[in-house]
Amino acid sequence: MVSFPDAVKMFFSRYVDFQGRSTRAEYWWVYLFNLIIFAVWAVLFFALGGMNMRTEEISPIGFILIALIAIYALAIIIPGIALFVRRLHDINQTGWIYLGLVVANFVPVLNFIAGIAMIVIACIPGTKGSNKYGPDPKDPMGATADTFI
Repeated sequence: MVSFPDAVKMFFSRYVDFQGRSTRAEYWWVYLFNLIIFAVWAVLFFALGGMNMRTEEISPIGFILIALIAIYALAIIIPGIALFVRRLHDINQTGWIYLGLVVANFVPVLNFIAGIAMIVIACIPGTKGSNKYGPDPKDPMGATADTFI
């Protein structure tokens, strides 16, 4: 199983790598890392007076913090997509499913179903052994899985 620091390192080192497979652990460790980043940002935003709660005006430090989190959010879009595509590859599915899920997120009612589908996909165990997208990240020397063409 991949550790928290290793998962974060792989997330940023495989920035635009849409090939291969990623384990559930890698996906969820990165999800936790990003959740922590955004939680720390929110605490800093309010603790440093990023917004006056009475007048709802944003202070100069608030604009700086908003700019920083916006830059970070933009920076993780591509690796986040790549990670989910590799997660799909781990369950022996094409990465194009992600495009369908993103499109479904813009359709009322389907957006709820697509969101649940993304969570379910992230929780499904990967195929054991190699599949058409590469070797098993848990056991690179293992047997091959059934592939459907």
